[in-house]
Amino acid sequence: MTTVAAVSANFTRDLEQNYALIGALVDEARDRGVELLVLPEAAIGGYLSSLGNHGDTVRTTTRSLPPAVRLDGPEIARVQALAGDVVVAIGFCEQGEDDDTRYNAAALLDGGQVYGSYRKVHQPLGEHMSYAAGGSYGVFDTPVGRVGLQICYDKAFPEAARSMALDGAEVVASLSAWPAARTATAADLQEDRWTYRFNLLDAARALDNQVFWVASNQSGTFGSLRYVGNAKVVDPGGAVLATTGLGAGMAVADIDVAGTFAAMRGGMFHLRDRRPDAYDVDRTWDPAASVRGAGRQEVLAGA
Repeated sequence: MTTVAAVSANFTRDLEQNYALIGALVDEARDRGVELLVLPEAAIGGYLSSLGNHGDTVRTTTRSLPPAVRLDGPEIARVQALAGDVVVAIGFCEQGEDDDTRYNAAALLDGGQVYGSYRKVHQPLGEHMSYAAGGSYGVFDTPVGRVGLQICYDKAFPEAARSMALDGAEVVASLSAWPAARTATAADLQEDRWTYRFNLLDAARALDNQVFWVASNQSGTFGSLRYVGNAKVVDPGGAVLATTGLGAGMAVADIDVAGTFAAMRGGMFHLRDRRPDAYDVDRTWDPAASVRGAGRQEVLAGA
């Protein structure tokens, strides 16, 4: 058995507050026997303060942007010192190879090694004004098995998780700063439509690929964003094993990778039963075709 945990917590621009919180969460995880701890997107320095057409940009913002750090810099080394023997997935703003480029990134590490890192590929609602996009997904061998990384909006794209599953991922760490809807927000955030989508996508991606899914998220508020929490651990059948709900906390679950895979993949095994020959994977989205298709549907509906 392997004990894994997903965190819901609030991280801001205050780095010392961030490190203190990371240290407290790692200590709690260690006390609870956790071997893989998934912290949220932007746990070092916080996320953007707004999104959409009025989102932050590197050159024009009057707000503070997350500090950009390098993978081999002192900030990540400090997290490693806190992690010790716990494998930690953590989100941060990565300084690119030049001083002008930033990436929304995540690293997988413990006290002795950085096992891998990832730069967010899919960007929502103006995030491109602050970050460059990554271009690939990786799966990394760790003491807790083969772990894939993705960030927030990535979970809306089945191809992202599928590529990691095909690369042998047993666990996908999905780090988020996922907010509530910007308009017509529900009075009870647990009933908000963006909370619903967050939870639905976590279960769907786990079930699609029959992998364990460990989903963290920010909680509370930052700038104009109000986060929905709901960090969770999902099994390969799409069942939620543990969740934090809306509040801050740690969702902890014991998972048996080999035993669960044997049981759930022993019959219908989605990766084995794929038919790539039937998929037009090279087709790109054609907006004009979408409009024509909508017109055809209207004609059929009128008939």
